[in-house]
Order: sequence, then C-alpha cells, then structure tokens
Amino acid sequence: MTSSARTKSINVVLGVSGGIAAYKVASILRLLTEAGHNVQVVPTQAALNFVGSATWEALSGNPVISEVWDDVPDVPHVRIGQAADLVIVAPATADLLSRAASGAANDLLTNVLLTARCPIVYAPAMHTEMWLNAATQENVATLRSRGSIVIDPADGRLTGADSGPGRLPEAEEIVSVALGVLSEQDLLGQDIVITAGGTREFLDPVRFLGNSSSGKQGVALAIAARDRGAKVTLICANASVSMPAGVAIENVITGDDMHAAVMKASMTADAIVMAAAIADYKPKSTHSSKMKKSDDGSSPTIELVRTTDILADLVTHRNTSHPDQIIVGFAAETGDDHGSVLEHGIAKLQRKGCDLLVINEVGPNLAFGTDDNEVTILTREPASQTTVSKTSKTQIAHAIWDAVIALQH
Repeated sequence: MTSSARTKSINVVLGVSGGIAAYKVASILRLLTEAGHNVQVVPTQAALNFVGSATWEALSGNPVISEVWDDVPDVPHVRIGQAADLVIVAPATADLLSRAASGAANDLLTNVLLTARCPIVYAPAMHTEMWLNAATQENVATLRSRGSIVIDPADGRLTGADSGPGRLPEAEEIVSVALGVLSEQDLLGQDIVITAGGTREFLDPVRFLGNSSSGKQGVALAIAARDRGAKVTLICANASVSMPAGVAIENVITGDDMHAAVMKASMTADAIVMAAAIADYKPKSTHSSKMKKSDDGSSPTIELVRTTDILADLVTHRNTSHPDQIIVGFAAETGDDHGSVLEHGIAKLQRKGCDLLVINEVGPNLAFGTDDNEVTILTREPASQTTVSKTSKTQIAHAIWDAVIALQH
C-alpha cells in the first residue's frame, strides 16, 4: 500500500453546517479541488448565512444544492449520497451531530448522510461547553459506533474571548484524515505507539543537552498508521511541527519522561516505533538556579551519566510478556574510523534485539528537520536489508509500515 490510493480523483460531498467556522471550509474545498477531486458542496440554510452560494460555486466549479426541492427531477436527496466516494461535514455543529446521530432527514444534508454508502468524516466546531456536553458526547459516540469518523476539535481561540476545545482543526488536517480513510486499512484494529522529536536533559532552568530532531518523521509515521486504520498514540518530545488530528498525543520533555510514557503505552501495543532522538547522556545533577559565569573565567565541569536505554527495556519487556509485539528502532548515525553508517546500524540491531532498525545518516541538511530522507531498513529475523532512496518522509513512513506488516504475516 502506498499513498497512491489517495491521489485518484474521487467524488466528494462537502457538507457545511451553520457555524462561524464555515468560512474556514473554503480552504478545505480549495485543497480538495487542487488535488483533482470533484466536490459537490451541500450547505445547510444556516451555513449560507455565513458563506454564500457564490463562494462555494466559484471554488468548486459546481452549482450549489442546498434544498431537497432543488432539481427535483434529479432526486438530489438520494443521488448525491449514492454518487459520493467520500462525505466530509465541516463544520459539524452540535445541532448537525445531533440530527445525524438520530437519523433525522429534515434537510438535504441529513438526507445525503442517510443515503451515502461511503465513509463519512465529521469535523466538529462549537463552543467548549457544547462540545463537552454529555448529549454531544453521546451523539459523537453513536456516530463513531456506526463507523463514521469524528475528528476531535482543536484546542484554541473560539468566537469572542473564549478559548478551549471546540476549534475547527486546520484544513490540511481535515483533508488528510478524510482522504486517509480511503487508504488500504491493513493496520485496522492495531494499537500503535510512536515516539517523535528529541528529548532535553537540563543543566539548569535555562540550559539543556538536546538535539535538533524536528519530529517530522515520527509525525509522518503517525499519520500513515492512522490512515491505514490503526489506533495511534504519538509520544512527542519537544517537536517543532504541528501535531496530526485523529491521533492521541502525549507530550514529554526528558528521557525519563519518555521512558515512563513509552513503557506504559507499550503494555497494549501491537507495534512500537521509536523514531524519537533520545539523549544518550544527561547531567548527573541539575542546578536549581541558573549557572553563573565565574569571575576568574574558569569553565564548569559537568559530569554526565547514561540515560535509560528505552529500546532495550522494550525488548526485555516484550520478550517476557508480549512475544508478538513488533519493536522498531531508529539509528541516527555517522561513519567514523570504526565503521560505516551501515556497519554501525547492523551492530546496533544485533545489540538491541529489536525486530527492525531504520538507519539514517545525520549531519548538515541530512535527516533532522528536512522534508525528505534516505534510509536503510534492517530486519533481524529473517535478516534482510532494504534501502529506501531519497524520498518524502511520508513515503518512508509507508515503507516502514510495509516492513512491519510483512513481519506480522
């Protein structure tokens, strides 16, 4: 499976309900049409109070249909849903979610939802109190139990001075989740844990030992696993990239934080991918106040100790209590007098005992912070070596999941 499944032109119904976030949906529409998809916008009458038909028609290239009584001979309340390959509802207001969950058919959009035989993705947007209300949560649970995808809203500024969960996710995230449900679901039902970013080990309240990992590869792995049907937990350390929707996020800072979070999450995981760059060393002690420069110009001596080897702990735990679990390590390497990047990677695979090891060479403009990379994927049993030539981190993520699935079968 590759991302090619998401590049085929499809028929998308974009339902728009009546919330202030309706203006943001124009960006969703543009992303879909620029990707070559045919989009039929179906706004509710309330939505047209926020954004008019002219906008939707200009951006989609299709006439807007908003009433059951429009184009009656074409029977739009049945035809539109039947012809759709994908339905996206954004914003999905509390009212729309309630009507969809109850099976109401009191406007064109709810009729489309009842006649659609394709995946339906809801992107809620509403005030925090409405989102957290028990009635809304029950409606969301009902829709999810029927197979619909309901993206959790973002946390941020809402209408007026309010702030909290209820903000419409970014357009790119909604489109990514929606198109992802059309991908081959070869990780469906699996519990996946992924780490991303780089840990920090503090010398004092200001300074720390760290690395320049952006978290891009870990996030790409999370999105790819999500799109292939997995339940994903992303444990993220100090990443500089946006977090994906449809994924459980746990933020950590230090290696000890990461160790605790990973070991807890691993208890139920079918596969764990350790893509984070975790510090090998940390200060033996941390100063409680900022370290000051000495008057005599001397430099402080900082004693370092080894951090916990999380990958080794995972392998030990797996070998005793979870024998079918797949563990994937990452090796950010440089060649030296003792061996090449590949030789160091092979030695690490044998030393750590994980199932797969992804090797990438690091350095200026290599791996960390870039949008593309070149990696070698090693498997321990049966021993194999696969080189993924320079390509996007999204494609690398899918290659890694292909390798994981091959081991599971």
